Amino acid sequence: MRRVWIETYGCQMNVVDSETLMAILVATGGFVAADSVAEADIILLNTCSIRDNAEQRIWHRLDELGALKRRRKGMIIGLVGCMAERLREGILEQRPAVDIIAGPDSYRSLPLLVKEAEEGGRGINTELSKEETYAEISPVRLDGAGVSAFVSIMRGCNNFCSYCVVPYTRGRERSRDPETILREVGELFNAGYKEVTLLGQNVNSYSWNASGKGGRVYFPELLKQVAEVSPQLRVRFATSHPKDISDKLLETMAGMPNICRAIHLPAQSGSSRILEKMNRKYTREWYLDRIAAIRRAMPDCAISTDVIAGFCSETVEDHEATLSLMREVGYEFAFMFKYSERPDTVAAKAMPDDVPEEVKTARLTQIIDLQNELSLASNKRDVGKEFEILVEGASKRSVEKVFGRTSQNKVVVIPRSSKVGADHKIGDYVRVKITSCSSATLQGEEVI
Repeated sequence: MRRVWIETYGCQMNVVDSETLMAILVATGGFVAADSVAEADIILLNTCSIRDNAEQRIWHRLDELGALKRRRKGMIIGLVGCMAERLREGILEQRPAVDIIAGPDSYRSLPLLVKEAEEGGRGINTELSKEETYAEISPVRLDGAGVSAFVSIMRGCNNFCSYCVVPYTRGRERSRDPETILREVGELFNAGYKEVTLLGQNVNSYSWNASGKGGRVYFPELLKQVAEVSPQLRVRFATSHPKDISDKLLETMAGMPNICRAIHLPAQSGSSRILEKMNRKYTREWYLDRIAAIRRAMPDCAISTDVIAGFCSETVEDHEATLSLMREVGYEFAFMFKYSERPDTVAAKAMPDDVPEEVKTARLTQIIDLQNELSLASNKRDVGKEFEILVEGASKRSVEKVFGRTSQNKVVVIPRSSKVGADHKIGDYVRVKITSCSSATLQGEEVI
């Protein structure tokens, strides 16, 4: 039995892909998951290309593994996922220790690619597909926690934002058969999982033609069907594109209490001029209209976002527009980055990366500082309120405490021991009252 170790870099979609490719290997026989790098015969890096920093981490890791391979005869190193798709055979020129290169749509060929590597060759498959969704494969869950799981509902992207490499590394958009999604969610719930997150580059674009079975299924209908698996199953989703988030989706969320009150709605910029250059297909005004619609439907809904600092030609006025958008929305969380030019994108080909690095850094610092203020203000508003949390694990700072998340995706730390004497276990739902907070975390106590 060949022991396989997978290291996952990047987004939640990559987590699902790692679990899927492990399932493919295990199902063919002859492969098992390794418990550590030290005992692995095959090491696969599931990679991300969204920013240059992500790729640099992987190059450094390949250097470390190359040194390990020289000491360990027969070890195989594989590079899979988005970086493999983007660079393809060029990887071998820079890191000859790599034996396998597999793009996101070629995981079914991994057993064959391993065989080619074991016979002294190179296993390479970076062909993109217009149909592949891995729909019938039940992923091997690698976290072992049995509380929260990711479920991929679609692959690829049709949006072609000018800065983004995803359509080139993951291909065009295609949705998964809802029957296979519901089967997977049902299996997870029966196995003890208490929360699922439905994943897609743009979940709002989900569309499946259920011929002869009631017509076309869109995302609001799918979300409702998943939530109906059990009222004891929490349901989340990521990511929504602002141009597509519908009133029907908000109505569905508002009508089902086990659909979590949290929406990740990437703005990227608060300037309509920059949004047009980014090819985001909405304006600042459209975005704020969607925020208002969310607030009307679910006043208690948390909203998070992505922000890019220093995109091509961004002026002081554009940057100030981003800061003012952040203040107007009052985000609970944000993922914030400096613009990183990605090869082969429209921006890289046609737009000078003309904002100096020190200006990008200064603007990003302002964005981060503002978001810390907004997160703290949001958390302070929760002090004194009651929430139900799902316990996920032990607190990192105290063995006497555990943590869980609210429906709004906020972390709450509470005493490990319940008021009736037993310890709170992973997977328990606990009613809590918030007693204090920081910008990142809520502190609470159990409510009986």
